[in-house]
Amino acid sequence: MLKNKKYIFIIGVLCSILLITPVFVFAHHTYDGQLGVGGNQDEINILNKKIADKQAKVKEIEKSISAYKTKINQKRLEAVSLSNQMSILDNRIVQVELDIEATEYKMDTLQLEIEALDLQVGKKETVMFRQKKIIGDLLRTIQQNDEKKYIEIAASYENFSEFYNQVQYIETLEEGLGDSIRTLRLVKEELEEAQEQKQERKDTYEDMHNDLVYKREELDQQIFVKEDLLVQTHASELTFKTLLGSLKKEYQQVENEISGIENEVRRKLEAQNKFKNVESVEQSKLSWPSDCRYVTAYFHDKDYPFRHIFEHNAIDLAIAHGTPLKAAASGYVARARHCSTAKCYSYVMVVHSGGISTVYGHMSNIIVTEDQYVTRGDVIGYSGGRPGTNGAGPFTTGAHLHMEVRKNGIPVNPLNYLVKDWD
Repeated sequence: MLKNKKYIFIIGVLCSILLITPVFVFAHHTYDGQLGVGGNQDEINILNKKIADKQAKVKEIEKSISAYKTKINQKRLEAVSLSNQMSILDNRIVQVELDIEATEYKMDTLQLEIEALDLQVGKKETVMFRQKKIIGDLLRTIQQNDEKKYIEIAASYENFSEFYNQVQYIETLEEGLGDSIRTLRLVKEELEEAQEQKQERKDTYEDMHNDLVYKREELDQQIFVKEDLLVQTHASELTFKTLLGSLKKEYQQVENEISGIENEVRRKLEAQNKFKNVESVEQSKLSWPSDCRYVTAYFHDKDYPFRHIFEHNAIDLAIAHGTPLKAAASGYVARARHCSTAKCYSYVMVVHSGGISTVYGHMSNIIVTEDQYVTRGDVIGYSGGRPGTNGAGPFTTGAHLHMEVRKNGIPVNPLNYLVKDWD
């Protein structure tokens, strides 16, 4: 009789079990991004404080830079004089020095952010390790219980209450497993995001490091211009005016030569129908002459050191002395001016279809000849611009390429015609 009652009890329990549907809701732990923080959260907080201090310093320096830019702009409104030019150069030198200091602080900030992300990555990896262990333990416990039939489990208990508690325990294990899996997935996503942010910071740091090299070169160039101006003028306003007139005349001669030769060569090429099978050059379709994309002086740049002599009708690229230069598009060499002295300005001009021409200035060596046809990417010579070297000319403060783009003989902004890196 007692045996029959026990079986009736088991059957009742089994019927109750059939009505139970496990709900996989995490009931014991909630992941809030702080799981497994350990001691490194304090280190992260310290790094974040340092980062905030560096960022505040950058803002302070940028305010000073803005003030010096205002001074420079005010001086530009005054009449051209030696005193005026020296003031502009002095302010410009301080501005570049501050720019270098700000860049160094930004690099320090990036380095601290990388260290903080390293700690976060380590934290996430620790959390993942713990969650994987928890999941493994839960799976083993659930498996052990699954190997027992409910009949066997129920038969081992004297009353329904104890059996029901065991069933609830198994459900809790299943719920914990579901939430642990979700936590693991979330931590994995956060880990991947932290690793991506770390790589982005590293890439930005590398770009800033390269930028810093160019800024230091720019500072050297600004100092060179100031010292050279003092040497050439002997601090005399009268000598400065004489020098100014001479340099303007020299620039105008080069400009007239370029314009005159381009018109003459283009008429000849069109008369001979030479552009019939030449690729069409359209806006934003010129190739860069080298891998360098760092612009040290822009088209009509207000900060151009020789702006008191002429308007900068090109872009200057920080290309190292002796770098191979490539034709921006297919066309004919209209002028290849070789120079054997530092005072002479050497350049190559290539005439393209569609009224476009390109000029490459301060070249240290030219390997093409006039009337020669070149295709896009052909090496036309080597860069120069270092003061005192052949072909550098009078309007240079350091190694670089002076690149012009002309449309129907009129200088235009090269950046509107050079192909974009993201195209």
